[in-house]
Amino acid sequence: GDFYFFHKNKQSVFIAAADCTGHGVPGAFMSMIGSEKLEDAVSQTNDTSEILKQLKIGIKVSLHQSDSNESTRDGMDIALCSVDTENRVVKYAGANRPIWLIRKGQTEVEETKATKKAIGGFTEDKQHFDTHELKLKQGDTFYIFTDGYADQFGGEEGKKLMTKKFKEIMLDIQDKTM
Repeated sequence: GDFYFFHKNKQSVFIAAADCTGHGVPGAFMSMIGSEKLEDAVSQTNDTSEILKQLKIGIKVSLHQSDSNESTRDGMDIALCSVDTENRVVKYAGANRPIWLIRKGQTEVEETKATKKAIGGFTEDKQHFDTHELKLKQGDTFYIFTDGYADQFGGEEGKKLMTKKFKEIMLDIQDKTM
């Protein structure tokens, strides 16, 4: 159910990390719909907040979702960035997925939280998703991701990685090249 997205136009580079409901075939189906509707939304506007609003509407129309209890709750969580590489400005909007920023030489992760609503499902049509602007300096790194990383099982004890450990790993590798 996870997918990643890249789109470039004359003004910006758009990247996204999305986590759709479902596993296997249902998750793949949602990812296909989500990717298509995200491409449609990015072709209509450069505003990250408006893109998420259009994506939400596109998902709800495609899945024939309504306020009815019989309606599906399928949808996605997403972190979306519009990157102006020339001016080093990132505009971010998220639906339940944050963005992490590690400033060069710093020992803490700056987290910008997402709007606490999903794309699709029972999220209202008029739901607004906040856009945040991050000004980057040389050597800063930002990360968008799904919960798939923190939810991975492994290590000697076979436990989940968890968000705290994931942040520690990101801080440990911040001085390495991509």
